[in-house]
Amino acid sequence: MSEERKQPYIGGQAVIEGVMMRAPGCLSVAVRRPDDSIVVREGPMTSKLAKSKLWKLPFFRGVATLVESLSVGYGALRFSAEQQLTEEERAEAGEGKGMMVITTLIALGLFMAAPQAAAEGVSRLLGVELAVDQWQFHALTGGFKLLIFTLYLFAISRLPDVRRVFQYHGAEHKTIFAYEQGLPLTVENVRKQSTLHPRCGTTFLIVVIFVSVIAGTIVTPLFMPEWATGRFEQNLITLAVRIALLPPVAAMSYELQRLSARYCTTGPLQVLLWPGFLFQKITTREPDDSQLEIAITAMRAAIWREENEAAAADEEPLVFDSFSSFVEGVESSLRPAAEA
Repeated sequence: MSEERKQPYIGGQAVIEGVMMRAPGCLSVAVRRPDDSIVVREGPMTSKLAKSKLWKLPFFRGVATLVESLSVGYGALRFSAEQQLTEEERAEAGEGKGMMVITTLIALGLFMAAPQAAAEGVSRLLGVELAVDQWQFHALTGGFKLLIFTLYLFAISRLPDVRRVFQYHGAEHKTIFAYEQGLPLTVENVRKQSTLHPRCGTTFLIVVIFVSVIAGTIVTPLFMPEWATGRFEQNLITLAVRIALLPPVAAMSYELQRLSARYCTTGPLQVLLWPGFLFQKITTREPDDSQLEIAITAMRAAIWREENEAAAADEEPLVFDSFSSFVEGVESSLRPAAEA
């Protein structure tokens, strides 16, 4: 990479037996199949939201990033799952859109409705009956949200398949660290890096929880109608306000995480990163060398498109049976017709 060219930001996500890497202009996924071969999907990152200047502004970009990350992440996760199936199993597999809706509803119930119900139940049990517009009620709800989130992570981390995903999560972080330091992407160099990264999605979720407590405390009283005098109506409206606040809360959390990742990685301000790092100790595990190889492959594919502007002409992502076939394929696509 040329020293004069600014290093592009590359983020990632662990998927089933693989890693996704996302750069400003491309998206790559590397997955290990059951036969131990590596499949690579690589293509341009086409963002409709990025074409508008509005979605590049602070706070707006946080909402755009969240929406795109959910869409892109689901696509990468589905691709990785398909690589673990036989051709017959792939043909029988459904679209999975219904499952995505069900998963979203379960998440809203588990991480939004349940914590608020727990806060309501505890306040009644203690005979306090905190008003839903009091900061203490929102703080109690946030505390239960952290507790439920922690128990959920510990529970799923006991599952062997999820534990492997967490190992790939660690491999993704290590590879990104090596890339950001300008080190050659070798297994030896990547292995030495940390599994804890300040821009991790796990840290983002912790920031969201803290911001939602503050936002809920400020906004809920403004939208509580006078006719809502019963606890059931007040709790229902509070829950609706919390759900409606998700986009602005995500936007504020995104900006706060960007600031912390830039200014809090050294010195005494590092203490602000510790809550996120504590939860990352659950969602990341030390990967083995074969998993590091997958993350490195995804990163190399992402870097390739960022360094080759001529590759932007490709409109559809391509799938290759190995990293070597990917290299051969993309190099031949850029080779002048006279040399082909």
